Amino acid sequence: MSTLDVRADLFPAPLDPAPADAPFDFDVAIVGLGYVGLPTALAHHASGARVLALDASSRRLRTIAARGADLIDSDRERLDVALHAPGDFRLTGDVRELGRAAAIVVCVPTPVDDRQVPDLVPLRTACATVVAAARPGQLIMLTSTTYVGCTHDLIEQPLRDRGMQIGRDVFVTFSAERIDPGNVGFAQEVVPRVVGGATPECEEEGARLLSRYAARVHRVSSLATAEMTKLLENTFRAVNIALANEFADICGALEVPVTEVIEAASTKPYGFMAFYPGPGVGGHCIPCDPHYLLWQLRALHVDAGLITEAMTRIAARPRRVVERIRDVLGKAGKGTLGARVLVVGVTYKPDVADLRESPALEIIDLLIDLGAEVQYVDTHAAHIHLGSGRERDSLADPAAFRPDVVLVHTRHHDSDLAWLDIDTVVVDGTYRSADIAGRVLL
Repeated sequence: MSTLDVRADLFPAPLDPAPADAPFDFDVAIVGLGYVGLPTALAHHASGARVLALDASSRRLRTIAARGADLIDSDRERLDVALHAPGDFRLTGDVRELGRAAAIVVCVPTPVDDRQVPDLVPLRTACATVVAAARPGQLIMLTSTTYVGCTHDLIEQPLRDRGMQIGRDVFVTFSAERIDPGNVGFAQEVVPRVVGGATPECEEEGARLLSRYAARVHRVSSLATAEMTKLLENTFRAVNIALANEFADICGALEVPVTEVIEAASTKPYGFMAFYPGPGVGGHCIPCDPHYLLWQLRALHVDAGLITEAMTRIAARPRRVVERIRDVLGKAGKGTLGARVLVVGVTYKPDVADLRESPALEIIDLLIDLGAEVQYVDTHAAHIHLGSGRERDSLADPAAFRPDVVLVHTRHHDSDLAWLDIDTVVVDGTYRSADIAGRVLL
């Protein structure tokens, strides 16, 4: 049975730190067991690797050990296997054990604060911990999306300052994660990984680690190239989502069905990629990652007007949703003050329990600030904490709430909307709920 170092009375004591010349007991250590780190640890374990899975939160470790983590079915099955593995999958909160792993992969969050400024505290802390624990022969890989040059600043240079020769004593690489939470169509094994190294030897070691489970590894010439690749990927998505939202507004003004337009444009076999409008953008990637690039460019006095405008539009989308709800209420002869608004689905995307950066949380707060009585229903989120400090529980009987307007924000596959009254005004924030009679679009 795997071990967990969070309750001394229930679990074995942590292992002693490894001597500098000791062989490695684990093939890879994963630092950070969130939406990226835990599936990464499970993918490595499924490939046959001995895995040390580390997280600073004892609560998170207990959740994983109790099989309560939000995972797709295939990863849940992998977790069951790992938790019964005879010593080759170890959950721990003890950073001293990092010296027992041949490779260390850093998978901690890289959020932004309320002013859209990168919050590097979790990453700096994790990297400093890894650098302090590093010993000769190890590979250290950063996967967290961050600014260009971060791997050098937080890992490579501090290791050099310790007197280690990069590419000989220790190997430093960057390979951004490409996990799409809740998406069962793209397993980690089939999604190519991009890797860059501080030296050619580092690149080789990084590619070797990833090749254990990834079907394809694409090598690039430097750490910076690999870091910029991930920033381009998510900035590309942000700009196109902002464009799709703008086209939705344009089509609404011209009374043209935007989803039909997108589907028609998608028949072109080249030069077009479909992006759909919605009530906003959530999750850890799109609302945050481009700001790491913009933050760095501002310091260099480099103009990025298009990206800046796209991120401004994305940040403003929840307010646009609120204005649309006010408009719909007004047409029904009601004001926002005292209106009963029900939000269907508050997670940032369907079929996950992830509330990070979900536009629904801001939308609910804004509506409450305007005097509306707001409740929600979500099969994947029983309780929410809003940015204002308010809290809400998912309604057990949404029909009993008797809403004046319903906002369909996120529609899970197991969402049952049979309770909707045919006369209820429904604002379809997904743009893809054509089965709801009488809906209006954002």
